[in-house]
Amino acid sequence: MTRIIGHRGARNLWPENSLSGFRKTADLNIAGVEFDLHLTNAGEVVVLHDPTLERTTNGIGDVAELSKYARVNTYLRESMDEHIPLFEEVLEIFKPTGMELHVELKNRANGDLYDGLTDAVVQIIRAQGMEDQCILTGFTRQVLEQVKDIAPEMRRLASLNTFSATILGGLQEALDYFDTHADILAVEKALLSHSWGEIIDRIAPERLGVWVPNTEPELAYWKNTPIRQITTDRPDLA
Repeated sequence: MTRIIGHRGARNLWPENSLSGFRKTADLNIAGVEFDLHLTNAGEVVVLHDPTLERTTNGIGDVAELSKYARVNTYLRESMDEHIPLFEEVLEIFKPTGMELHVELKNRANGDLYDGLTDAVVQIIRAQGMEDQCILTGFTRQVLEQVKDIAPEMRRLASLNTFSATILGGLQEALDYFDTHADILAVEKALLSHSWGEIIDRIAPERLGVWVPNTEPELAYWKNTPIRQITTDRPDLA
């Protein structure tokens, strides 16, 4: 059966990457949840999609520059009584559920890797004994190779779209690389649909995922394929 993964919690149902949204997502009958991590200069691993604060919070500037005081006093735009969550707070919600956690390691606003993010994330996961529950994800070779070096026992998921395929030298080069460096390949829906034959010739369907179909017809279509997982903003429809 195709696994359903809630995207940023379930961002079309509740505020994305929010504790309230994660608590509600944990009550859904789905396989897992995806969310995004950044590292602040205060050493906190925080859950937010963008490397800057403006779109989803009442703050201004780079996530990396947040102090502890600034973080707890920066609120989510869609849920103004909620601060930016810590990674540990999200793990506390999902640990009892046994759900897969697709943990995306993000980059700084300038595109650089965070120095120490992967180490910090793995340390937190190991402290909770959640290595089997978490899958570490990223778009770039650098992220996947860091994860492999630091936590070779943990599963790795590569995300792929047309832009990232181009950066990697083209679709075939990307597939060749991810075939040996990722356990799961999650592909943007338009690219997976357009290049289905080429992709499944290289990556077995049981290692493939799609993101992010959000309508009932789209979800029904992808559930009818032999892929491993569907990442969606509307897991309730699946």
